[in-house]
Amino acid sequence: MKYMLSSSEDMPEIDFIEVVEPVGKKHDAAAVQSGSNIWTFLKRNAFVILTMAAVAIGVGLGFGLRHINMSVREIKYLTFPGELLMRILQMLVLPLIISSLITGMANVDRKAYGRIGLRAFSYYMLTTIMAAFTGITLAILIQPGKSSRHSSESSGGEAEAVQSVDAFLDLIRNMFPSNLVEACFRKYKTAYSSSNSSEKHLNEVNTTENTPIPGTSDGINVLGLLVFSMAFGLILSSMETQGKPLRDFFDCLNQAIMLLVNTVIWYSPVGILFLLAGQVVKMTDGAAIGHDIAMYTLTVMIGLMIHSLFTLPLIYVTVTRKNPLRFMGGFLQALATAFGTSSSSATLPVTLHCMEENHNMDKQVTRFMLPLGATMNMDGAALYEAVAALFIAQVNNMDFNLGQIIILSLIVTAASTGAAGIPQAGMVSMVIVLASAGLPTEDISLLMIVDWILDRLRTATNVLGDCIGVGVVQHLSSNELQQSSRT
Repeated sequence: MKYMLSSSEDMPEIDFIEVVEPVGKKHDAAAVQSGSNIWTFLKRNAFVILTMAAVAIGVGLGFGLRHINMSVREIKYLTFPGELLMRILQMLVLPLIISSLITGMANVDRKAYGRIGLRAFSYYMLTTIMAAFTGITLAILIQPGKSSRHSSESSGGEAEAVQSVDAFLDLIRNMFPSNLVEACFRKYKTAYSSSNSSEKHLNEVNTTENTPIPGTSDGINVLGLLVFSMAFGLILSSMETQGKPLRDFFDCLNQAIMLLVNTVIWYSPVGILFLLAGQVVKMTDGAAIGHDIAMYTLTVMIGLMIHSLFTLPLIYVTVTRKNPLRFMGGFLQALATAFGTSSSSATLPVTLHCMEENHNMDKQVTRFMLPLGATMNMDGAALYEAVAALFIAQVNNMDFNLGQIIILSLIVTAASTGAAGIPQAGMVSMVIVLASAGLPTEDISLLMIVDWILDRLRTATNVLGDCIGVGVVQHLSSNELQQSSRT
């Protein structure tokens, strides 16, 4: 630094005096800046880092305890912190479903009842169902949970077909529960009673007939609560000012539940650590489980690539007759943000900017579809949950028949539609799917080993589906938008 001193008669003239800052201070400032950047990175990715550390420690602890030959009681004690995590997540399922769906449906704009809204909802449901069936098809073909075992033969025949029909009828019955309070802890399930009948012709023939009778099974009736919550929310949205107090109540309840989820989720690394340790101790062949998880990861990635690079662009080309690659190039920033943040809701401002500035999309479409799609259009989550449910079923040697697969696809579609667009809510929706399909929820610890990377990939798929949907709906609604602009 240079300073100029003014000359005077008593003082000799000095042009410039150069003051040199110490080299040590520059290094100190650079070190402080570097430390600040590292601290910011750690704070932003604290949850991912803690989860990965818990996975590594849990696997290491499990392999370390395998040589002790722990008893079943001791393994139960070891996994107790993980059992607490599963109980907490199951506790949050009921209020999360009701508050998020009622809030989402109650805040739907009146345009949702018009053609634009109908096209948007149709697109969301179509792509979510296609994603779920893509995941189910890949899981059945690849069978990641049985990649290192001989698959057990499933019992087929007429009895299985009858049970499939009853399972489908149970699905419809559960959509309309006779008692909402009972639906919070019990669901309808057809039971069978054996009755012998004899007929005398030339020979006496004894036949055993399985007669379906009404029955119940423990667990939340997710479909019934979903149907009621969506209908209740739509009615609230049509009540205008009269329904405002209830809308405000459920909106506040939803925000409180999400804050509770964000708080509780920080305990999940502890629970995951002990759940994984217990799984490693119990498994008979560690290499087989590791191979299965690798095949599961590959199956999910292949499914996401098929849906992102084939299904969604094919829908866009079929409707608009335009180049999908050029369209996708305009929102690469949103896809990168989705991969980095692992949250479609956090990516929403970037997505709006890309669609409105880069592609000049109509704000009537973007401001309606993108916020709704951030919570409702979960293509990646639907595909991931379908593969995960069948993977856990295959690991436990459980074979699903056609009726159970149809039920699973509908459950996955409903659960992914009601999930919030944040990383923490994905674990809760996965618990919903496993519990509804009758699968062991503690096996979710196997999924958490690779969930940190799959979560980012499926979030990018969700955002891609939202953006493609905006292009499709705007093309189909061009006449309505021109009339609206003239008005």
